[in-house]
Amino acid sequence: MHKLLIANRGEIAARIARSARKMGIATVAIYSDADAGAVHVRAADQAVRIGPAPVGESYLRAEAILEAAKATGADAVHPGYGFLSENPDFAEAVEAAGLIWVGPPAAAIRAMGLKDEAKRRMEAAGVPVTPGYHGPEQDPDLLAARAGEIGYPVLIKAAAGGGGKGMRLVEAPGDFAAALARARSEAASAFGNDRVLIEKFIDSPRHIEVQVFADRHGQTVHLYERDCSAQRRHQKVIEEAPAPGMTEALRAAMTGAAMRAAEAVGYVGAGTVEFIVDGGRMAPDAFFFMEMNTRLQVEHPVTEAVTGTDLVAWQLRIARGEPLPLAQDQIPLLGHAVEARLYAEDPARDFRPQTGRLAALRWPEGVRVDTGVAEGDPVTPHYDPMLAKLIAHAPDRAAAFATLSAALAATHLAGVTSNLGFLARLATDPEMLSGRIDTGLIARRGAAVLADPAPEAADLALAAAALVEALDPAPAAFWRPWGPGRAYVALTHGGDGSEEATVALSVRRSGAGLSIEADTPLGAVGATLIPVAERQWRLSDGKGHGAPVHLHQDAAGLTLVRGRARHRFALANPLIRSGDEGPGGDAITAPLPGLVKTVDTTAGAAVSKGVALAVLEAMKMEHALTAPRDGRVAEVLAAPGDQVAEGALLIRLEPEGEP
Repeated sequence: MHKLLIANRGEIAARIARSARKMGIATVAIYSDADAGAVHVRAADQAVRIGPAPVGESYLRAEAILEAAKATGADAVHPGYGFLSENPDFAEAVEAAGLIWVGPPAAAIRAMGLKDEAKRRMEAAGVPVTPGYHGPEQDPDLLAARAGEIGYPVLIKAAAGGGGKGMRLVEAPGDFAAALARARSEAASAFGNDRVLIEKFIDSPRHIEVQVFADRHGQTVHLYERDCSAQRRHQKVIEEAPAPGMTEALRAAMTGAAMRAAEAVGYVGAGTVEFIVDGGRMAPDAFFFMEMNTRLQVEHPVTEAVTGTDLVAWQLRIARGEPLPLAQDQIPLLGHAVEARLYAEDPARDFRPQTGRLAALRWPEGVRVDTGVAEGDPVTPHYDPMLAKLIAHAPDRAAAFATLSAALAATHLAGVTSNLGFLARLATDPEMLSGRIDTGLIARRGAAVLADPAPEAADLALAAAALVEALDPAPAAFWRPWGPGRAYVALTHGGDGSEEATVALSVRRSGAGLSIEADTPLGAVGATLIPVAERQWRLSDGKGHGAPVHLHQDAAGLTLVRGRARHRFALANPLIRSGDEGPGGDAITAPLPGLVKTVDTTAGAAVSKGVALAVLEAMKMEHALTAPRDGRVAEVLAAPGDQVAEGALLIRLEPEGEP
């Protein structure tokens, strides 16, 4: 292997390139039009355009990828994760082209690719599986009957996928039909296969997975376990290794089952066997096989940290035919590692993906940061909204979370709404730190981790001063012959910009800094702001004490970071009446740029508040758009298959009071 084509994008492509470079292997990146200047393109030795931005016209074009490999003289292909990484046809096409496939055999991918078939194989291999229906029959009435036999609550899961897509929790029989329809639609969109399976939902479930590796010489090892229970919308947020509360008996049983699973399908390379565990028991008879991911996982860095390994380097060595670098008794378990996934999403709005441009971006020191973005990059609707992974490693769990918390506080991001504040709160949440976690933790903690703290009076004053350019240049706009001038600044703030506040503000020079006096709805403010560095200030209370303040402006507004608090502000537009299209409004608009999947109503139809009227596919997820109130549909302005912009009017209700 002398030149590796990386058939992926973003942080994983950049991460693979780093390991290949250390091994003396040249790399080739592929990119879509949306990624022409991306980090992963700059990280490789060569780069080849693969097509337009949509994944179906770029990163999923197997023939174009193979042509790129041939044109650049690459002799190996690494698929990363996502896209074509678990596509057995692509694996076979790579090898048929005379290239080295850095992944498991196509037969193993097929064996584990369909969850129902995989569970049948695991039962035969003596691996415990969750009670449920994994059969081929897909008639809705039969599936509903099987769900009743299993007993509610149940999970509907896409047979061909993962990552929470095509998954629905159903708590009562009356909800089953609608949940099945949504799960099938999402599964078909994400995986090209709408088959599902039904499983018993386990109370207080823990999601614990085992990293396995196998070579072509008959050797299989495990690299311990990871706990991925901290999830939102069935997708992982914080992962850690080893799992808190793990006993030696349970570890031995789980790792043994994971290796039997890999050996049962003739596995080669890196794989992850995922289990659901009864968190209330954590016993050797309380875990069940969920699925096997036949690729590298997003959370692999925590395993690398606690074992002192480079799993990508292991993949490349195994693909070259070398034996495993270490025997089982040579793999250490060193301390504790935790990873946080930073996404462009809005936790206050059900973690809805966000788009925009990264106006400011600064990473912390002292932790590992895997990222595929840089300051100034756009976040588009075409790909997964993950921006980076922050990985902390320390001698014990408490120290690892303390390091992660400090790193999140030192991360500065502006221009795109993100889950940074949510991660900071989750990393210090008492229940999270206790180790008594399960997949319901985030929903259970609710506002304690989801809600941004309310801004204080000083935040309103500083935001007003920055937004009217009182800080730079300063403070000519406030000069008056008889003394400091005064301005009235109307601000919006809050997760959706729905909160408004008017600030009466005056600013004047004071030595090396600026003196700010303001009357806000939260009280009066008098303080001195001293410049420290670009976009960084110190807010002094006049007694020698000061808090650091970071102000990041972009075209849409201002991000203010003071201590561990982060707030978003903008100037209120007096021409826009807030609330016109709020909870009781008449308009159903697109929350993101995306594809209209279904329209489930017609003009003249009577609708009830909360009923789904359309489904929009955006950033690899389906979003149900519901009626904001009881009423009647006046117009339907979109059709299935339409590509719509953010804010586009899709459906309009008749004004209240009209017949």
